[in-house]
Amino acid sequence: MQRTDIRLGLPSKGRLETASLDFLERCGLRVVKPNPRQYQAGLPAIPALNVLFQRPGDIVAGVRSGSLDFGITGLDSIQEHSGENGAVITLHDALGFGQCSLELAVPEEWAAVQNVAGLAQHAAHMRRALRVATKYPLLTGAFLSARGLPACELISAEGTLEVAPSIGYADLIADLVASGLTLHDNRLRALPDGCILRSQAALIGNRNALQQRPAVLAVAHQLLEFVEAHLRADGYHLLIANIRGESEAAIAARMFAETSLGGLQGPTISRVAGRDPQAGLFAVQIVVARERIGAAVNELRAIGGRGARGGLAGHVHL
Repeated sequence: MQRTDIRLGLPSKGRLETASLDFLERCGLRVVKPNPRQYQAGLPAIPALNVLFQRPGDIVAGVRSGSLDFGITGLDSIQEHSGENGAVITLHDALGFGQCSLELAVPEEWAAVQNVAGLAQHAAHMRRALRVATKYPLLTGAFLSARGLPACELISAEGTLEVAPSIGYADLIADLVASGLTLHDNRLRALPDGCILRSQAALIGNRNALQQRPAVLAVAHQLLEFVEAHLRADGYHLLIANIRGESEAAIAARMFAETSLGGLQGPTISRVAGRDPQAGLFAVQIVVARERIGAAVNELRAIGGRGARGGLAGHVHL
């Protein structure tokens, strides 16, 4: 009998769990978990969707097998565990959190090994295959083979990999790196050309469920609408300021003469109601991309903009 409920898998522990819940809440998709020890929760904004908490790799396996319809996890887990049958489809590959990279890291005392090519020379000197401890044997093996190191022995391991070289069961590691502090604390260093994958959180879905169950496809549209609305807003600021001028058209002309004051579809300009209608005071609003915010503030000040408040992703005071 075919399952009729619709399921979303979320990471069950660690920073990725917290970041996933925070991200969904910022999207307007607050997850309600009545009991913190439970592995199920609800999503009031999309009542048809049930939330299940699982390990990142299990989320991908669940979406692949069809026991989950959707999942949020890292691209590293997705690429390692998706399989080759095409059952896992990536609906959004850049949710903007959980950034890290899968890196090759060697002991600091390997002074002669400064890049991946140096690993082959080191292996020749040792007269045996290099042993690489990793939780990502498929990604790591493909990376090494593509760079002329197919003879490495891949040691699948769980838990803390950074101790593997020091206790002797591996020569180097391939592991996720965020800040690099853990590597440094364990006297390891990432190779400058040893980045196997740059990862962040992504949203995935089961291809068959999306194709064969209209309710699942409808929920996918809802999820993406919430996510896209948040990501678009997060990249922009709404600038609101007062400016004096002869008319809306005259102020618009001054704004369009600047580089950063055109807004997405043009500025909104309206006369400020006051006791003296001849004062020529207008309120202007423009939506500005985050990377242009500094230039827009300076240009708005230059043409007489004063007194501001803001919205959308942030606000700026002039």
